[in-house]
Amino acid sequence: MARSGNLGLLGEVDVMDTPFSVMSYTAQTVADQQATSAAEVIGNNAAVRFSVSPGGMLDAFYIRGFPVNEGNQGEFAFDGVFGVAPSYRVFADYLERIELVKGPTALLNGMAPNGAIGGTVNLQPKRAGSSDLTQLGLEYSEQAQLGARLDVSRRFGPQKEWGARLNTSLRKGQTASEKQDRHAKVLALALDYQGSRLSASLDLLSQDEHFDAPNRPVFLAPANKLPQVPAAPSGNSNLSNRWEWSSVADRSALLRADYEFASGLSLFANLGSSRTGVERFFGNPMLSDAAGKVAWTPTRFSQDIERGTANLGARIKLRSGPVEHALSLQFSRYEDRLSRGQLAGTALSNNLYAPVENPKQSPLTPPQSKTSESRLSGLAMADTLSLLERRLMLSLGARVQQIHSDNFNPAGKLLQRYEQSATTPFVGLVLKPWGEQISVYTNLMEGLSKGDVAPSNASNAGEVLPPYRSKQLEAGLKYESGGMSSTLALFQISKPSGLLNEALVYSADGEQRNRGLELESYGELSPGLRLMGSLALLQAKVTRSSVAAYTGKQALGVPKLQANLSAEWSLPQAQGFTLNGGLAYAGTQYVDAGNLRQIPAWWRADIGARWQGSLARTPLTLRANVRNLFNRSYWAGVSSFGGMAQASARSLQVSASADF
Repeated sequence: MARSGNLGLLGEVDVMDTPFSVMSYTAQTVADQQATSAAEVIGNNAAVRFSVSPGGMLDAFYIRGFPVNEGNQGEFAFDGVFGVAPSYRVFADYLERIELVKGPTALLNGMAPNGAIGGTVNLQPKRAGSSDLTQLGLEYSEQAQLGARLDVSRRFGPQKEWGARLNTSLRKGQTASEKQDRHAKVLALALDYQGSRLSASLDLLSQDEHFDAPNRPVFLAPANKLPQVPAAPSGNSNLSNRWEWSSVADRSALLRADYEFASGLSLFANLGSSRTGVERFFGNPMLSDAAGKVAWTPTRFSQDIERGTANLGARIKLRSGPVEHALSLQFSRYEDRLSRGQLAGTALSNNLYAPVENPKQSPLTPPQSKTSESRLSGLAMADTLSLLERRLMLSLGARVQQIHSDNFNPAGKLLQRYEQSATTPFVGLVLKPWGEQISVYTNLMEGLSKGDVAPSNASNAGEVLPPYRSKQLEAGLKYESGGMSSTLALFQISKPSGLLNEALVYSADGEQRNRGLELESYGELSPGLRLMGSLALLQAKVTRSSVAAYTGKQALGVPKLQANLSAEWSLPQAQGFTLNGGLAYAGTQYVDAGNLRQIPAWWRADIGARWQGSLARTPLTLRANVRNLFNRSYWAGVSSFGGMAQASARSLQVSASADF
């Protein structure tokens, strides 16, 4: 784990000095777990649970009981800003750190493109280090997925001020899911300059991922037809046909510069853009009886997502008497444009427990038309006041956020315009009454999401509601001792929603309220023994709803208890050899807003080993991991729109990496 995180507006901050709960996973964690995506890594934390199946075209999950990355625009931040990271899945090959900041972060990063408020995942790209690096990796995973990786790093110039780092990978072959083939390729180039006053970087990303027979969420027929959730199928079972497929292509660039005018005064700016192309042909299965009858209509879908981001800001450090100030000022702008087209194929049926191949369909590529345009502009300011030799740190800030969004019909005619603004305040406090080992913190943070438009049956039909302001109140304790670090957090997040009252007035009076307790700890417990564990207790309730039967119910897809524990032990009697293992648990989850049906609680066990040594004077690392050791079949999660995610079967991953 890293000691610091990129907090957007506030810059790079030590985790013990932040009034938030922050976990910063390193590239070493990625390598040791043989994780291919950023989402796999944050899955180590009990505050995170996935809402989609492995082997699908995207990664979506909950943080603190609220959905993240379920839309099309992508909600991973890249080097502190939205609009650059790939939209659906982020490969971990080119990442130095994967940072999980829990809770709403409107002040830090601005409004998330899809309005996610449970937390932010920030991705810090790899940069050229002080030493040259040439690392080659080979990998294999069941059933016949082969891969190769290359990581090259160099510094140039009289003072080694110029740097270049290239990461590229290729993965291809059959996965552990029946009938499924996957082909993925990644190319990432990071250039940087480190001068006495000026530092600059340019990141160029290219990602392509293709699935034949991609996994899809399973939806349930209404409760009056299917009163209980049927048992999950085998983990390697796959409903999709071989001729159903998905392809996603991402291209991104981010240019960043920081200039120090004088001691304590610096300016920063960045400019970035990305484009995602989606081509796919599959459907979403609807499960209609306990025997496993399913039906869906494969749909040919074509979509382009264009995004852009720009930021300009300043950071000032000064002293006023006994008070140190760290001031930050930032102007930000984010834009996206979506174009899509779709053509439905022929409806088909199958069985969840004994799927067969349906007759092949080959639809035409649909023409695209512009469907939406969005623009998010903001002005933010924050000041961290430090007293008593930084034993008391008070952070104050606010962001003025403007939201402009247009939706269009297939003919390109404007259907709906949304234009509103909101100001979100922030208060954070860190106390270190007993020295640097203990931090007591609290924060009042807000998140923003686009308000709804009153429906046609409301007396105020067409009225545009102001942005929904989700509010978090959090208090916690951070403790470091020896090689261990721990965080205890208590929080409440209230998220408003549209509600049609008895007088038929539509207003922002609906609400989901999540209350939780989180405990996490990581580090070296004793020489050679390292632990990483976390526990999350969640009470996620719909406190106000237009449907009276939903009020007081547990939010769908959110367990009351989630837990993770992993450990690794470097064997003293076998130099370079390390054993590892992990457990994950999630409680029952409701599939519908009325709490009529739920998926059972589940647990999963993983094991692994690695060896580090040298061969012919070449540093070499061998790794082997088994996921879902006992090959348990279960429903692993539920999306915010009711789709159930099938757990993956037991799978073996092995890899070898050598440094030249």
